[in-house]
Formats: sequence, structure tokens, C-alpha cells
Amino acid sequence: MPFTPGDREILRQLATKYMEYATLPVQAEKIRLWKALNRGQMERPMVVIDQIPWYELDSDSSLICQVKDPMWRGVEERLRRAIYQWEHFPVDMVLDPFITIPKSISNTGIGIKAEVERLASEPGNETYSQHYENLIPEPEDVEKIKDPVITHNEEESRLWMQEAAEIFQGIAPVRQSGGIQFHLGVWDTLSTLMGVQNIYYDFLDRPEFLHACMERITQSTISAIEQCNRQHLHDDIINTCHCSYIYTDELLPGPGEGKGPDSKNCWAFGLAQLFSSVAPETMAEFEFPYINRMAEYFGSIYYGCCDRLDDRLSYVKAIPNVKKVSCSPWSDRDNFAAQIGSELIMSNKPTPALVAEELDPEEVRKDLQHTYQAAKANGVNLEYILKDISTVQRDPQRLTQWAEIAMGVAQQ
Repeated sequence: MPFTPGDREILRQLATKYMEYATLPVQAEKIRLWKALNRGQMERPMVVIDQIPWYELDSDSSLICQVKDPMWRGVEERLRRAIYQWEHFPVDMVLDPFITIPKSISNTGIGIKAEVERLASEPGNETYSQHYENLIPEPEDVEKIKDPVITHNEEESRLWMQEAAEIFQGIAPVRQSGGIQFHLGVWDTLSTLMGVQNIYYDFLDRPEFLHACMERITQSTISAIEQCNRQHLHDDIINTCHCSYIYTDELLPGPGEGKGPDSKNCWAFGLAQLFSSVAPETMAEFEFPYINRMAEYFGSIYYGCCDRLDDRLSYVKAIPNVKKVSCSPWSDRDNFAAQIGSELIMSNKPTPALVAEELDPEEVRKDLQHTYQAAKANGVNLEYILKDISTVQRDPQRLTQWAEIAMGVAQQ
């Protein structure tokens, strides 16, 4: 689509406001605190709000995108959202003092796509239930999973950077990201190709079949990792992994100071949420031999999401290069804090249910303090990440309230 002078002016105005915030001295202080946490020398718990229901905030004109070109509209959207969040509930977010432009990368995928039926949805609500068809019912179907082909369009990437330098001249430096941050939660992918219920039956009836599925999808993922290494397409300057800030002396000492777009210099994240409903021993057999192979390629690993992990931390702690582990609302926080140790970071996920209905400040404070006391009693490094926020009932003030309470607890 044609890029107009009006589009250019929109982006320049947004970049000007963004850089006003990104160059504040507090950004350096936040980075210092994140680095202390990430080296296991926490000065205080750190706080993040992410995965926001932006569709519920569409009545705010400052969030309405106007640029038509898809790539530049993506840049516009990121700037608008970063500015909005900084102005309303920044907590410990960090704004890089430059504009990030993506690389033009194509991915053929793994040769098979989920067939999905949405079971329920409300008008204006982007949450819904889904049913997945089983596309891998028999052993011969495993070969439907192919190695992806990842390609970098270097000429288009060069043109994007050339345009960016002209658009933001005199306002902001421009950096081009390495490109890809890897999601190693391949069980989530397999769940969409088979359906969780079918997988549960196969744990009992056809364990060797599930191992064959996991072997094929693990090989496919490793192929993608290695292709990105050969083409220098790993993102070594992104400052978050799975919503958590990842500044470290070893990999990202400061904004944009990555060590090179190779997997060994980057973070990746893994998870296997369906195992919350099975025994730790089953997860030990079907998840960890595979995630361990993939994790070896990376400098650091964030592990877990909404899954319960407090009863299987001995396995999680053995994942190569693991640094942060998710403590979801389904984990026993006291047991988690007692088991995680002082070398890893307890990445607590406060329940988003407390902002889904009328917010009770005392209930929010009590929930956060419970986690803080459990971590403190065990000498544990702690971060709070409020995420998976399906709804705030179109009342973003709830996020502002939660942020104020959380920072009060973290700074006590």
C-alpha cells in the first residue's frame, strides 16, 4: 500500500512522544533493578502488566491506528500502545530509546494447520472456546509435520530500514531486530493439531505414538532454530521474553546491546500447559526429554505459563539454561517458593480474575502480599507479571489501580 506524507507525520508525532518517555532517567534505573533481579540479587520484586485486552480500550482515540501499510501500521500500533501503557500503568516497564523495525521474514510453517471450530463468542468480546479436529489420528500421519522453511527477504528489510531512517530522522535512532524469538511450547502446537482430550487418551493407550509425534515436532523446531542461526535471524535485542524483562550482563546489558543474532545469545520460552492435569512423572516422560534438547540451543530460558509447576519443580530446574519459572494462579505459591531456590526467579502470575470484576483493593493487596511473604521467607527472587487479562469490563482504570497497589507492595 502507498505510504503517504500523512502517514509519515503520524509516525513522527508518535515517535516524538515515545522518545520523551524512553529517554527519561527512570528508564536506566528500571534496567538496573531488572539486572539485579536477573542476576539473583533482587533489590525489590519487579512488576509487569502485559497481554492487555486492547480491544476493550478501543474507545480511546489515542489507540486508534490510521496508517494503512501493514508493516508501518504495526510500528504505529506498538508506539501507540507503549505510550498509552506508560501514561496509565507503567509499573516496571522499560522503553528502549530507539524505534525498532522488524526484518522481512517468511516462514512456511510445519506443513499442517489446525482446523478450528469456535464454540462460543460474545459480540465485542475476543474470548471464545474452540474445538480442534484431530489431524494426526494414526502413526502414518506424524509425517504431516514438516520442517519449516525460513527465508529472509534482505532487500525488503533494507528498504524498511531506509524508510525508517528518513521517517524518524532527527527524532529517534532506528534499530532492526534480529527477527525471531522462539516459542518452544510445542505441546501447545500439538494440542491444536490433535485436541487435548485425544492426547490424554493416548497417554494411556498409545504412549509410543505420542513420543513419535514429539520427536517429529521437536526435530522440526530444531531445524527452524538452526536455520535462524545460519541466517542470523534470532532476536538478540528484544528486551522481554514471555512478558518478562531480560536485561542481563551476559546477554543484554543495556538497550539494544545484544551479543549477536545467534540462539546462544538469546532467550527462548517453553511451556506445556496440558500437563497440569497429569502426574509430574508423566510430564517427566513426555515433556522434559524434548524441551531439554531445544533449550540447549539458547542462552537463557523462561519456562512455564498458566500451568501448575510447584509439584514438579525438580524436573523444571534441570532444564538447560533455565532462569525464570512461572508460578501461575494454579500453583501453590508457598510450596513453589519453598522449592524454587535462590538461583532461579519466581515469576508469579497474579490472578487476572481480580481485575475482571469490580476491583477490591484489599483483595488485590492481600493476594500480592501472600506471594511476597512466601518469597521473602525462602530467600527467593520474585517478579509479578499480571497477564492473560481477558477482560477489564472496558474499565482500564482497574489496571491503573492494580498497578498502584502492586508497586506499593513491591516497594514496601
